[in-house]
Amino acid sequence: MGIEQKTFPTETWMERELAGCKFRDVRLEKRFRKLFEQLSGAPGESIPMVCQDWANTKAAYRFFSNERVSEEEILAGHFGSTRERVLAESEPILVLHDTTEFTFKREDIDAIGRLNKGAAGKNHLGQTNYYTSCGILMHSSLAVTTDGLPLGMAAIKFWTRQKFKGTNALKKRINPTRVPIEQKESIRWLENLRQSTALLDCPQRCIHVGDRESDIYELFCAAKQVKTHFVVRTCVDRLAGKGDHTIADEMKDVGVKGLYRIEVRNNKGQFDQAILEIKYHRLRVLPPIGKQRQYPELTLTVIHAQETTMPKDREKIDWKLMTDLPVNSRTEAIQKIQWYALRWKIELFHKILKSGCRAEQSKLRTAERLVNLISVFSVLSWRIFWLTMINRTAPEAPPELALTKIEIGLLDELLKDSSPSSPPKNNLSTYLTKIARLGGYLGRANDSPPGNTVMWRGMARLTDIALGFAIAAKLCG
Repeated sequence: MGIEQKTFPTETWMERELAGCKFRDVRLEKRFRKLFEQLSGAPGESIPMVCQDWANTKAAYRFFSNERVSEEEILAGHFGSTRERVLAESEPILVLHDTTEFTFKREDIDAIGRLNKGAAGKNHLGQTNYYTSCGILMHSSLAVTTDGLPLGMAAIKFWTRQKFKGTNALKKRINPTRVPIEQKESIRWLENLRQSTALLDCPQRCIHVGDRESDIYELFCAAKQVKTHFVVRTCVDRLAGKGDHTIADEMKDVGVKGLYRIEVRNNKGQFDQAILEIKYHRLRVLPPIGKQRQYPELTLTVIHAQETTMPKDREKIDWKLMTDLPVNSRTEAIQKIQWYALRWKIELFHKILKSGCRAEQSKLRTAERLVNLISVFSVLSWRIFWLTMINRTAPEAPPELALTKIEIGLLDELLKDSSPSSPPKNNLSTYLTKIARLGGYLGRANDSPPGNTVMWRGMARLTDIALGFAIAAKLCG
């Protein structure tokens, strides 16, 4: 990555992430910066807890409910920093896309929006009781390196449902593929692809990665229009060739091009090895029959990676990937498989957002307020995730890459090196491990590198210690 040769900025990470945030009122900008600092020092705590008094708590509530505050303004600075980090890299950039749900318990469902509808048992008459849960949906696009280092969010879209559209009933009357993409929630995939590609300003280096929900023909065409690339897991057996057969028919005649051994975990958490047979083939793919006048035919590559035997204690791996990139060798096919395998990183990001920042525990009453709060939490979650992964991808980098001189000095005082006789290692991994130890990480010989949970706990403690140090310095001189 060449991190050691980079010049490290003297400003804090918060100053860098918020530099591009511009609000229509200077007072809102000042309040946002103060609130962001308060929330970053205690991830997962409630607004009253981080604000400490009623005046600051009331100011925070007013900020999140202000009509002149939006998620675009809150995230503008982080998006700009993501772009700078991406442009500083020379390797391909993976943009991972996924959707998550935030569920809330509210009496006034309409103030937030409907999320799901389901059955909740039967009453004394034998009739089914139904319930409606409320919540917000969020479609995220996370830029990562091919080593899995999260560079930041490239696009985020929030939405709520005021009513259910009866998708299952609709399928009985009309083929969903004939419904324009603009009338579906699936449009979010296209919007985030376009927004993230425009933001990062390097379409040829971007590879957009999605699960089976992203297997949308319109998305393939959108990627071609903006001259970017994609690797998605496919679930639709589309028409191929001249339209007289499908992709599955054509792939049956493709021979195995090689084997690939990977390490996976079974249902018990134990490591297991899987041997995958790899097939790949370049072919012509046709749009859905009802949309063949709207969209062109495309030449795409299909990659199949599947186990031939049924493993014990886990599901059989059977990935069918589709990409616009050419694949001419087993090595290139494995590369695309490895890129798709990094898709779970965005699920980890969503886990941090919900478990670390505890976004679903908020008591804010409207969707607009919750969206603004989740936007702030998104930046904080990225920071925690970045600290965890930079420790694994660039452990020998200087600690100034992630920490201030004061933080480094405090860690040296708090946690002495375990072996005084050996020279101390003043690299990034040493100090991030010390932060993790503040969060409960034991650091035994056979322990894995610190995870997200101990990192956010450790950072919260270090922030409190740094605050106490600053106050003591001011009082004592």
